[in-house]
Amino acid sequence: MHTEKDRIEGASKLIPILVFTAVIIVVGLYGFFFLRQHDNIVQGEAEITEIRISSKIPGRIAKFYFDEGDYVQKGDTLAILSAPDIDAKLLQARAAEEGAMAQNRKAIKGARGEEKQAAYEMWQKARAGLEIAQKSYTRMQNLFDKGVVTAQKRDEAEANYKASAATERAARAQYDMALNGAEAEDKDAAESVVERARGAVAEVKSYVDESYIISAVDGQITERYPNESELIGTGSPIFNIMDFSDKWGSFNVREDRLKNFKMGDVLSVYVPALDREVDMKVYYHKDLGSYAAWKATKTTGDYDRKTFEVRARFVDSDGQRDVIPGMSLIIKE
Repeated sequence: MHTEKDRIEGASKLIPILVFTAVIIVVGLYGFFFLRQHDNIVQGEAEITEIRISSKIPGRIAKFYFDEGDYVQKGDTLAILSAPDIDAKLLQARAAEEGAMAQNRKAIKGARGEEKQAAYEMWQKARAGLEIAQKSYTRMQNLFDKGVVTAQKRDEAEANYKASAATERAARAQYDMALNGAEAEDKDAAESVVERARGAVAEVKSYVDESYIISAVDGQITERYPNESELIGTGSPIFNIMDFSDKWGSFNVREDRLKNFKMGDVLSVYVPALDREVDMKVYYHKDLGSYAAWKATKTTGDYDRKTFEVRARFVDSDGQRDVIPGMSLIIKE
């Protein structure tokens, strides 16, 4: 028969067993209800587009107006290049343009006043000579008809008359040409030369404009490559600028969960750095390739699960403004 002492000793031995069993049950329940939730969390990162500002022309950095970390606006002048050879080409092109324009004005205007007056005097002289030659020929013809002069004299007077008439017509043509200016074809040719010269000036001016390095976006300078006075070549990068208007979040999602990230879905995303949630809209899916596959355990008879990149843009302006590239983004399914 068990005594009271035996019962107390048995109960004291049972208590540790019950406590240990309770701890095991509590730990199991905790792991079941809490630790499994980590599998339902998708963590991503805020990303942003970076614009690389390069030079179209070779030159030397004359001056920087912004440095790394500075905020810039679209249209700001970031730096100026020194390119003396392009300045010299611009002077040459402008000189050629001025010469072409002068030739064009001359073609349009025609001869000078003195040349017009000289042509007119030559024409009047030829007219006077024609009148005398005509009168001489008329008299010789009358005398020939009366038998006073020979046929040779009459022929000489006729030849002189015809020569004077030809001289008068040539003088009149010269005068008309002086009045009318150059031919239409010559004017068109002169205008074409002007247009070609203007095109050359515009081309060189475009190179001059490229010596001013302009920001194409509103953003923040993340990198500046050369230093002042350094030479750079065509296409050499000068700045990297974060484009604040093109910001998104990137998540790696297993394909069996991709059904929760459909195109156009609006997701509630927690931002730990801001300790608040923001709304983001899915706009992009891409297979990351076999190297990112999640391998299933063979004993389960399951299949390999591939990973997809999912991108989402910020729906509200606060998230677009406040979330900084590199911040963690948490989605709880």
